[in-house]
Amino acid sequence: MFYEGLHGGYADGTIDVSRQVDLLVGVVPIINLEWIQKLHRDQIQRGYSQEAVMDTILRRMPDYVHHITPQFSRTHVNFQRVPTVDTSNPFIAKDIPSLDESMVVIRFANPKGIDFPYLVSMLHDSWMSRPNTLVVPGGKMGLAMQMIFTPMILRLMDLKRRAG
Repeated sequence: MFYEGLHGGYADGTIDVSRQVDLLVGVVPIINLEWIQKLHRDQIQRGYSQEAVMDTILRRMPDYVHHITPQFSRTHVNFQRVPTVDTSNPFIAKDIPSLDESMVVIRFANPKGIDFPYLVSMLHDSWMSRPNTLVVPGGKMGLAMQMIFTPMILRLMDLKRRAG
């Protein structure tokens, strides 16, 4: 099963969705980029005023802090997009930074079995910032996902096949 959306790593009390998942992936922009994306989407596509979008952001902040961000500590792999352009005030940003104006920080919860030297050699201009963290140019995020997840999914399928 493949699931894409919010709350794939939700846990609260007796509910822990993350325990049901074989491979949990987080894709998250830094918060100012997230707000820029929300402001643009809600104003341009939905016709909301900037004030209405700001009110929504503020109203949802407790859920963001208590339920959304903790999920990323339960993922197997996180992809966090970090712009390399000024996003210090998301409320005045005229456009959303492109992938080419970003770097992607990829954090592995358990780096065992990840061939980091191979990834760094194949993903031009990438580097290791920590023993479990790879940084790649934003434009290479799709390729990085393919190179990282193909062997992981093949291993999962092999385990399933062996389990019968």
